Amino acid sequence: MLSSRSSTYGSDFLQLNTEEAPAGGLADWLTGQLRLAVADGRLPVGSRLPATRSLATDLRVSRGVVTEAYQRLIEDGHAAGRGRAGTIVVAAPVVAAPLPDRSGPGAPPAAPFSTAPGVDVFDALRAVPARIDFSPGLPDLAAFPRAAWLRAERAVLHELTHADLGYGDPRGTRALREAVVNWLARNRGIRAHPDEVLVVAGVAQALGLLAQTLRPHGIDEVALEDPGSLGVRQHLNHWQMETPAVPVDSQGIRVDALRATGAAAVLLTPAHQFPTGVVLGGGRRRALMRWAEEGGLIIEDDYDAEHRYDRPPVPALRSMHPERVCYAGSVSKLLAPALRVGWVLAPPEYRDAMVAAKRYADLGNPVLPQLVLARLMESGELERRLRLLRRRHRRRRDVMTEALAKHLPGVRVHGAAAGLHLMITFEEGFSDTGLAAEALTRGVKVHPLSWHSVRPRGPGLVLGYAASPPAAITEGVATLGRVLRRLS
Repeated sequence: MLSSRSSTYGSDFLQLNTEEAPAGGLADWLTGQLRLAVADGRLPVGSRLPATRSLATDLRVSRGVVTEAYQRLIEDGHAAGRGRAGTIVVAAPVVAAPLPDRSGPGAPPAAPFSTAPGVDVFDALRAVPARIDFSPGLPDLAAFPRAAWLRAERAVLHELTHADLGYGDPRGTRALREAVVNWLARNRGIRAHPDEVLVVAGVAQALGLLAQTLRPHGIDEVALEDPGSLGVRQHLNHWQMETPAVPVDSQGIRVDALRATGAAAVLLTPAHQFPTGVVLGGGRRRALMRWAEEGGLIIEDDYDAEHRYDRPPVPALRSMHPERVCYAGSVSKLLAPALRVGWVLAPPEYRDAMVAAKRYADLGNPVLPQLVLARLMESGELERRLRLLRRRHRRRRDVMTEALAKHLPGVRVHGAAAGLHLMITFEEGFSDTGLAAEALTRGVKVHPLSWHSVRPRGPGLVLGYAASPPAAITEGVATLGRVLRRLS
């Protein structure tokens, strides 16, 4: 605290003046000043913040005030503690241009929500600028381990032979396939051999390769969870696969309804169902295994199973029945979607055909990123990052649930124990696309639950929290509350 409110103290660093701080709000004030300096370029990426003791002395405040402000900057993803090197600015916030307030009567809806979602709906939504983006499926991109990646890349390049720069194995480099096997054994309880692993350009490519593989085997339907991912449905439909919808309840996918569809294959997210967050119950798992033993194929999209906070780990279905489960995963939720690196463990019946489809698609993933990722996996760097992300994502999850309780007190929150998003549902009979459109005009981007639903259901939203700093989460949810009150 200030030693005296009647005296003014300051620092040459950013010309900070404690007289500007409100009574009792020193940490908030200092945090705001630091964020502003990062945003406007006075603290560029790579710059070092003063030692906490030195700045506290200059400002005549307790060291805890400075430490708290630095910690908030770290939680936002804008700074990182580097031990003896101090606290370093590592990322600047992306500031979108202010959007006009079009909330008056007769205001047009935001473009991505004006019609039923088409094949380019996600591209269209990403192209719309927004101050706060609650789109699901993104980790904290500001926390990408740039320094660790660069170190690993330099080491890989130092060891790379001339032959390594030629055309490689379409299945992926041996180093990455071995690293994936070890990763899955440690983190998902899956035992496999490197020869069973096919490296792909994310789960999206895995779906395309699998569709091309299944059709010659007489399978032209893949049942999907409802609600379930609109993107997955679009990808499979693109490859001329029918996608009958199977309802999901509190125990996960209803296996009786799956049987009723007559589909020979089903794609599901059993560890953290998208978007409800439900974990596939034990009875449902046993019923699903019986269905598979009768000839059904399970496609397991293990998209964010590592991100859990308030519950124990859930075993992968692939660990229970490798002969009837095609397992897919990626680093999109661990590192960044832009890397486009994933893997598939296909049952023996389909493995060779999937490798052939990958060969004719692109001859295999780029080699250098595979070798860098393998080094990060085998060195323990990826586990360290996962521990960091869990702490950061848990904090952001808590901030969102607290903000929802304050600004949307009647809402029901689903799937908070794990993952990178929440699903919320409402009692009121209004259009969730209308809510999403109004929110976007105010600079807040969300997914309406109806996008991810085939059967009619009540209104809801799918809110990603991992990629937004706590202050933005609070502001975004408050905006949703104001919009909802206007619609009600």
